[in-house]
Amino acid sequence: MPSSLQFQRPINNSPNFYPTNTLIHHKQFQSHAAAAAVAEDFTRLNAHVMSPNPNQCCSAVVQSIEAPVPTVWSVVRRFDNPQAYKHFLKSCQVIDGTGDVGTLRKVHVVSGLPAGSSTERLEILDDERHVLSFSVVGGDHRLENYRSVTTLHDSPSGLGTVVVESYVVDVPPGNTKEETCVFVDTIVRCNLQSLAQIAESMAKPSTKSNNNKPS
Repeated sequence: MPSSLQFQRPINNSPNFYPTNTLIHHKQFQSHAAAAAVAEDFTRLNAHVMSPNPNQCCSAVVQSIEAPVPTVWSVVRRFDNPQAYKHFLKSCQVIDGTGDVGTLRKVHVVSGLPAGSSTERLEILDDERHVLSFSVVGGDHRLENYRSVTTLHDSPSGLGTVVVESYVVDVPPGNTKEETCVFVDTIVRCNLQSLAQIAESMAKPSTKSNNNKPS
């Protein structure tokens, strides 16, 4: 019996599709210049290149944030505290490691989602190039062999950040590639929108500080 789980097969004209040849569709950005700048950065990093198996799907979501890269990275790099901006998670426990590559965490999912917990391994943590990747290695969920890569890039103005999060995952039995990508894209997009709100709030000077400045 097909699952009711609402999980888009990647297609080249989808604004959230990031194909394996590192092309980024310009509709993700406000200008062609922004698209070209980020695409050029991806070619250098090569972080998002994926080769999904026939039973897998992959996609990516792009989010512009009006906050500098160091501010956004300070939130993203916390492998031990993903619930800070991933609001579908209610808790996280590091079960092995000290935050370096190979560290394992167990996250618990909020009620209402078709999952209970997920065990995840930190695959990449690059503070210089602002790249983080993790893979799902166990847990009570249907996203088998899930792997995510998140990269941060300076916006064309140099004042903001462009975040790209790509993933590859098995298509669960009873679901299609389209359903799987719709479901995962929705979660990733919500997470990145939450990240934008948090980072932009962190980047704004506090009202109290401004009021204390001498006139």
